[in-house]
Amino acid sequence: MIRYLTAGESHGPQLTVIIEGVPAGLCVGVEDINAQLARRQGGYGRGGRMKIEKDKVEITSGLRWGVTLGSPITMIIKNRDWESWRDKMHPTNPYDGDEDEIAVTKPRPGHADLSGALKYHFDDVRNVLERSSARETAARTAAGALARVLIKELFSDFDIHSYVTTIGKVMFDAGELTFEQKVEFSNKSEVACPDEVTSEKMKAHIDKAKNDGDSLGGVIEIEAKGLPVGLGSHTHWDKRLDGLLAGSLVSIPAIKGVEIGAGFASAYYPGSLVHDEIMHDEAGFYRKSNNAGGIEGGMTNGENLFMRIAMKPIPTLYKPLQSVDLKTKEPFEASVERSDICAVPAAGVVAEAVVCLTLVNVILEKFGGDQIDEIRQNYQSYLKYVQER
Repeated sequence: MIRYLTAGESHGPQLTVIIEGVPAGLCVGVEDINAQLARRQGGYGRGGRMKIEKDKVEITSGLRWGVTLGSPITMIIKNRDWESWRDKMHPTNPYDGDEDEIAVTKPRPGHADLSGALKYHFDDVRNVLERSSARETAARTAAGALARVLIKELFSDFDIHSYVTTIGKVMFDAGELTFEQKVEFSNKSEVACPDEVTSEKMKAHIDKAKNDGDSLGGVIEIEAKGLPVGLGSHTHWDKRLDGLLAGSLVSIPAIKGVEIGAGFASAYYPGSLVHDEIMHDEAGFYRKSNNAGGIEGGMTNGENLFMRIAMKPIPTLYKPLQSVDLKTKEPFEASVERSDICAVPAAGVVAEAVVCLTLVNVILEKFGGDQIDEIRQNYQSYLKYVQER
């Protein structure tokens, strides 16, 4: 099983990821990880920080000559803005000035600011917002990129992609498109929407929100193909793959809803229109439809894995909402940190990462081993058994 831990503040020296449990013998290219970090930084509506940060990962342990050793892997992503924040955010050196002058005391509605300050007895909200910032998701994206490399090494047909179907009130139904079309069309869009006309409408909607000092959320769909049947388990609540996926997805900052397959729509139709009929041909078992989203009874059923997540608008607004000063208790407009107007496409990249991190654990649980060839052999044996049924 893979465990990972991230550390670092938004304006600290760097983000750090330690990953334990990656099997030996896996070839890892730094460019595979950097490609996902670059995707996370893209998208229409991103803020000024994306012009400063050009995230690159540095691997400092767990590999030799680009091949995993089976020991813990350490990756760091340096914050290029650190020099501007060295005095205010240094981990050990005391601040040479008046701390009250730099303290953030106006918590933002919708953020972790107030709850964190009260929980940890802080007078300065910056002690909360630095770690609760979505900047942390760069570390998770790096970890997920490594998990993606491992999955693709085992399953040659595996692929995963996210695309945006809603930003604010602008929506697109991608249900008629194939997986390949969704990938191709969304990669051409600045908002990762697989429709050119809708993409332009979404960009105009973001422009209006920017002019209004507001922010926008949206809906992202994540789809993965090439997974074998039987990942996850029905035997315990904490082994069900749908539960594991839902937990990992909603842990992404600003994600407030998760659906798998038809999701909430399943509640509105009779079972005869919801459940996917089972068929069989020379290739094996398959479903006529995929309302289950590739998961039945907490296990993959061989169809594409399909998830949908809802992202709320970013809480930092350039036209701040009303708040209360933590120190004086007087009403104030909330603090303004440098922020995005819309980060929905970027959240999709993070979603792909946490899905891969969740999948890699159920894969290793099913086909376990300490070395990549050993795991591959276990998988091939299982695949032969399934195909012969």
